[in-house]
Amino acid sequence: MPKQRNWVILTIAAAVFVVIVVLETVAPANIVGAYAFVLPILLVATLHSRPLMLATVAACVAATYLGLLQPTKPGRFQAAVINRTVVAGVLLIVAYVLMTREERKVREETARQALAHQTESLLRANALLVDAKDQLNRSERLAAVGQLVASVAHEVGTPLHSIAWHVQALGEEPSVTPDMKKRITVIDEQLNRVVRIIQDLLSSTRQRKPDPKWMSVDEVITPATVLLEPAFHAKGVTLTSEMAIGVPSVWADAERLHQVLVNLLTNALAATGQPGTVTVHAGARAATTEELEAGQRVAPDMSPMVVTIAVRDTGVGMPQSDVQRAFQPFFTTKEVGKGTGLGLFLSRETVQAHGGTLSLMSEQGRGTTVTISLPGKVFVPEGLA
Repeated sequence: MPKQRNWVILTIAAAVFVVIVVLETVAPANIVGAYAFVLPILLVATLHSRPLMLATVAACVAATYLGLLQPTKPGRFQAAVINRTVVAGVLLIVAYVLMTREERKVREETARQALAHQTESLLRANALLVDAKDQLNRSERLAAVGQLVASVAHEVGTPLHSIAWHVQALGEEPSVTPDMKKRITVIDEQLNRVVRIIQDLLSSTRQRKPDPKWMSVDEVITPATVLLEPAFHAKGVTLTSEMAIGVPSVWADAERLHQVLVNLLTNALAATGQPGTVTVHAGARAATTEELEAGQRVAPDMSPMVVTIAVRDTGVGMPQSDVQRAFQPFFTTKEVGKGTGLGLFLSRETVQAHGGTLSLMSEQGRGTTVTISLPGKVFVPEGLA
């Protein structure tokens, strides 16, 4: 579009120039017509091109003296030279003023664009600096929490071992009913799990890497739902599990994913009031290119599909501003003292270490869905392979 506009202006300027030259040829004695050469100069000035302006001025000045080639009355030649020289001078002055003004406009516009670009760069740099500062603060807080957790873990380890011993002794009492024995077994399993977590914390400030294997998705879901079912029952919230048909095996470290599911179910319970519902749904779908690449880095023999475990609740939901920050460390919507803000952050780290993803969708007043996606594998019976 700008090129087309420039060609139109040049065409008009050339046409005006030709018309003035013709008039000068027809009536060379009329010096007033020579001043019309200002018009093409004005038109070309809008193109902001110094070479075009110089060429136009040279052509107009040369054309101004064309009238001298026509026969004149005796004694009039010298006056005609003076008059046309005055016209040429006016044309040069006009061209200089226009060219200077247009070039100044171009310089000012260039300076404004450069200033805008620098301002934008400074704003981006400032945003990056703020993000870096926030990440540094989070890292410092995580380091401090790690030291605190290691210290607390050391102090808590001894009484936990004592509790575990007494629970085992209680389970051996002859008066224990089968229902009580079942609950004692759950308590003993969870105490042993806590002891192993504490040992991991004491052995390293970083979480241990998961040790996944192919297993049934039911082996991942059932222990967490059995553990938390009494808490859901006590609050009057229904906890259900759904299993789609033909769900393949999942690449999972049962203990690590148990921690993730317990955290997700605990969050769902806290957000859901009576008589709400929390559903754990297991299914499968085709893996995206990114999911397949991430999964094959940790499970090279995975099938081109992922197993999904979705925890859906009918609770209060979250505003979009909170959804965007949900996985940030130390961000929590719970009251002070009721949440650390590390649950979703650590859960996502665990799922990503399995080659999977953790996503969250929520709508205020309609509930929240947190979905775990993990590498899946379809085992073909040997006879059909």
